[in-house]
Amino acid sequence: MTKKLDQQEVKAALKRKLAQTYAPVQPQTQLGFIHHNVDCIGCRACEIACKDKNGLPPGPRFRRVMYIEGGHYPDVFAYKVNMSCNHCAEPACLPTCPTGAIWKREKDGIVDIDSTLCIGCRRCEAACPYGAPQWDPEAKVVKKCNLCVDEIDAGRKPYCVMGCMMRVLDIGPIEALWAGTHPTPALGPHDIPVKRVKNLANPELTKPSIAFVPHSKGKVE
Repeated sequence: MTKKLDQQEVKAALKRKLAQTYAPVQPQTQLGFIHHNVDCIGCRACEIACKDKNGLPPGPRFRRVMYIEGGHYPDVFAYKVNMSCNHCAEPACLPTCPTGAIWKREKDGIVDIDSTLCIGCRRCEAACPYGAPQWDPEAKVVKKCNLCVDEIDAGRKPYCVMGCMMRVLDIGPIEALWAGTHPTPALGPHDIPVKRVKNLANPELTKPSIAFVPHSKGKVE
């Protein structure tokens, strides 16, 4: 059944979309994630905290813990890569949305979505190289991580970060995270953060706001 939308809201959202599509938002501070691939134990507490916070049914996961294994005996390896929406500088999802439901905040660079404006076309889902937009089979709309904007605005951290028992997941100004100058428990004294690990889509596509402490086998040469 076709969903009836508030036309005034759609017009305002489309106007906002056009402004951001052709003149990308330059946020005052770009927030992003950092994840320590080696020290992550894969407990998935971040996934559960996220699903609980957002009331997600079985199926959609805003945050995903991916297990990477390889090698041949005796040279074997295993590590985790933890991903959600990367709140990209040039999000591929934003210009594909026909109703303007997706936008980027000027204050902190968070890419948010108003699912009440979503018509379920799933174009954003197809456009994102990181699998961030998630189809909700019950609500019949697309939803995604918005970095827990209500927690951010209240001066707290996202649920996934607070749920991480190993403290290997954190947020901060992405430029400082890449430089290793932002104080965070996810970064050890000798760790060197990188922008990309193996099997991750080329960052030049959307300029994602994420930093990794990579496993030796996950480094991009």
